[in-house]
Amino acid sequence: MPSIVKILRVVADPNRLRILLLLRGEELSVAELQEILVMGQSTISTHLSQLRQAELVEDRRTGKSSLYHLTTGETEGVLDGILEQAQSEIPEAASDQAAMRRVMRKRQDKMRSFFDSVAGRLGKDYVPGKSWKGVAEALLRLMPPMVIADLGAGEGAFALLLAQQATKVIAVDTSAKMIEVGRELVARHGVKNVEYRLGDMEEVPIEDASVDLVFFSQSLHHALHPDRAAHEAWRILRPGGRIVILDLVKHRFEEAREMYADEWLGFSESELESMLEKAGFRNVQTSVVHKEPETPQFQTLLAVGDKQI
Repeated sequence: MPSIVKILRVVADPNRLRILLLLRGEELSVAELQEILVMGQSTISTHLSQLRQAELVEDRRTGKSSLYHLTTGETEGVLDGILEQAQSEIPEAASDQAAMRRVMRKRQDKMRSFFDSVAGRLGKDYVPGKSWKGVAEALLRLMPPMVIADLGAGEGAFALLLAQQATKVIAVDTSAKMIEVGRELVARHGVKNVEYRLGDMEEVPIEDASVDLVFFSQSLHHALHPDRAAHEAWRILRPGGRIVILDLVKHRFEEAREMYADEWLGFSESELESMLEKAGFRNVQTSVVHKEPETPQFQTLLAVGDKQI
């Protein structure tokens, strides 16, 4: 930390104190400080340079400009008392704060005007950092601990996601090779609460009324008899448990039978709703949640239902 004498010499200037009082509340650019203080750019830059040399302010680059803020650290405690006293002694302090609030409103208005301009297009245009995986990860954190069955789990990528919050995930698949790869995957990630079981979703190797949630993630259209898989889900669920199905909306892309070993070309909402109700589920809800832009424009169907107590 610079000597106290150097610090006191730098803050002895009333205009530098005004800058410090402003930066105590917000990060501000040179242009914003110019507008608030009604001073030229060279004057503001000179004051900021001296404050930086005294290690009282720092800056961070944002786009083409820099935002300045008070330094956090050893000089912070020295400044607190000085600025408290300066707040009451500097005549312009109150008007400076009012001007700063106007400047901050302008900054907010600029951001608001951007969102106004993209309203109605935000979900269609690219937005940095916005992804369905990010949304899924956030929602998973809200899920209470429970025992989950992932039926038709494949290698278990979805099971690994669920395992972050679940008490236990039982991943079931008919492919011995998929089970082998899945077990290697969880071992490599050090995941202890995923158990792989070889079995068919129409004859699930799980005890009656032993799980809280059953997931079919793009797996039900591989079942020879999807209605039997739905009945099996009802059997293994505890009273009060839920079923969640993510699958394809019924389509006409016949090549899927050869390309992806699909037994069914998706399901309609009414088919899934009827299937779940016949299996004993109540409060069944279905909706189309995604449509792929590329041909053949597969759509994703979500269905949920409850096993009532």
